[in-house]
Amino acid sequence: MDLNKIVITGGAGFIGSHVYKHFSDRFINSEIIILDKMTYAADVRNIRDILENSKHKLMVGNVMCLDACLKATKDADLVINLAAESHVDNSFDNSIIFTESNTLGTHTLMEACKRNAVKKIIHVSTDEVYGENVKVAFKEDSALNPTNPYSASKASAEMIVKSYYKSFKLPVVTVRANNIYGIRQFPEKIIPRFALRALGGLPLQLHGEGDNLRHYLAASDFAKAIECLIYKGLVGESYNIASDIELSNLEMAKLINSIVRPRDEDNIEFIKDRPFNDGRYAVDDSKIRSLGWKPARSVIDDMPEVINWYRKNRMRFTEVEL
Repeated sequence: MDLNKIVITGGAGFIGSHVYKHFSDRFINSEIIILDKMTYAADVRNIRDILENSKHKLMVGNVMCLDACLKATKDADLVINLAAESHVDNSFDNSIIFTESNTLGTHTLMEACKRNAVKKIIHVSTDEVYGENVKVAFKEDSALNPTNPYSASKASAEMIVKSYYKSFKLPVVTVRANNIYGIRQFPEKIIPRFALRALGGLPLQLHGEGDNLRHYLAASDFAKAIECLIYKGLVGESYNIASDIELSNLEMAKLINSIVRPRDEDNIEFIKDRPFNDGRYAVDDSKIRSLGWKPARSVIDDMPEVINWYRKNRMRFTEVEL
């Protein structure tokens, strides 16, 4: 399909900026619109190149605003929906905003895409919609069983997306990815938070015993998976996107300490756990791998580069409570 106009919601955030960079490099003749509310986790410095390309535009707006969504998606060939509130800890303290942004925002965007007859939509969900698992990796047809307000809002969004596919034949593909890592991530997530705390000489704080397991997927690998699904993903289907590397939170803390302060690897503090903290997320992504995609990067190998970025950009986060 021709991609004359691409819209990326949430494109000034961490994941969105990597998707924007990938697509701006790959589709040099395409018009690209970023629709972003520019909340605390977004930063125009993440998408500095957008200011240098006359075919690219940052549109400050909220996906809950139908007029903004209609304007952004007019004549769009592709919409990638990355706009979301995504930090689980925040969802325990202020869950309503998660339902507003993630569920109502998705509903509003799907309505705009329907009215504007967008040719293809990639809706970005999360592996957390499945809930906790211990032994068997979830497949795409596994039941959704969210366990916190964040994942519940994302599961609810998926129901709306599915209804628009069923009722209106909206050409939507849904993706559910592992934890995504890379540079430019706001330091509320484990890797940037731990990197900045270690660089500042602070102990790395772990919920509970630190034995919760997570898979880590590179943002660049995620962007390539999105591109794969534009051409090979079946409309109305969901696709898991996963990494082969799984680490406990304690292992991640020790990895970061070993790079930043190898003589002080045990500078770790165990704190009160979340109200509920899934022990493990694991998904089977053989469906997308059968289309020719697989992860190319390793969080262990990439960690020195990621930490070095935070070392160079510490001043960006001086106002952030770590």
